[in-house]
Amino acid sequence: MNLEEYKGVYVFAQQVDNEISSIAFELLGKAKDLAKDLSTDVTAVLIGSEVKGLADQLAEYGADKVIVVDDPELKNYRTEPYAHALSSVINKYKPEIMLVGATAIGRDLGPRVSARVATGLTADCTVLEIGDFPLQAVPGQEQLHNQLLMTRPAFGGNTIATIACPYNRPQMATVRAGVMQKIEPVKGAKAVVEEFNPGFTPDNKYVEILDIVKSVAETVDIMDAKILVSGGRGVGSPENFKILEDLAAVIGGTVSCSRAVVDSGWKPKDLQVGQTGKTVRPNVYFAIGISGAIQHVAGMEESDIIIAINKDADAPIFDVADYGVVGDLNKIVPKLTEALKAEIAASK
Repeated sequence: MNLEEYKGVYVFAQQVDNEISSIAFELLGKAKDLAKDLSTDVTAVLIGSEVKGLADQLAEYGADKVIVVDDPELKNYRTEPYAHALSSVINKYKPEIMLVGATAIGRDLGPRVSARVATGLTADCTVLEIGDFPLQAVPGQEQLHNQLLMTRPAFGGNTIATIACPYNRPQMATVRAGVMQKIEPVKGAKAVVEEFNPGFTPDNKYVEILDIVKSVAETVDIMDAKILVSGGRGVGSPENFKILEDLAAVIGGTVSCSRAVVDSGWKPKDLQVGQTGKTVRPNVYFAIGISGAIQHVAGMEESDIIIAINKDADAPIFDVADYGVVGDLNKIVPKLTEALKAEIAASK
């Protein structure tokens, strides 16, 4: 493999029902940073059926070039045709870096594509940067420069690993939603659009889709919420989440939770914040009865304002909180709710 042939930072621009997923814009934002460090450009790979019209959106969020793979076989996501499409793009255009969102689609697609193009894949990354590998120079070993350093939780989130892929290309990573920042869109921006179709011949590996049933979410996606009222094991019971729900209702917030709450069966996984849950950036984050383990903090430390309520004055959550209250949440939260309710009523 001639590594010098591989140039550019590529992003798989996931779309569903001809609507680009938010993760694609987040990845383009990070791709711009990486491309700047490497003095190269950013290319989005758009795969689907009748999707060429989406290219301008990708340009507005940072794509210098958009490669469109458009075919009726790609109308709905299926592993085989999508893996064939993306691996064909990689084999033809030879990107140095290939980023894929760690969504349900990306987690299925990424490993299959990396195997087909004979490279490694670091999954569920939370940090990406350009640097040297090994990180510290080792006597007698060449230290390679301008490598993609991919950081991700390991061993159930109990440690953080930084991984490189120095001898194969592309350097591939799937990236968790919510951890990278979108850039401000540049209205009217245009990208070079190139159409590419490797040809699709259905075979016995092609899944036949008989029906698509769309789930109806009963709650707001916590990644989109501006105010989160998050509860941990310290809340005590699933019934006791009622006081958090009352607070959220008064301030227009959404209830979320820690991993301990999900593991106990009190709340569904969709509401979990943390390394093994979702990464959130609300304007205000209430951490109620949450000790502040590093796995949880990693998922919410970018919140604008963090308010912690915990009876343990030494809880690690107070190290990241902007405001902290030490005491019994069963007494504090209802009083806070009533005070806010009165304040809101008085302001009307």
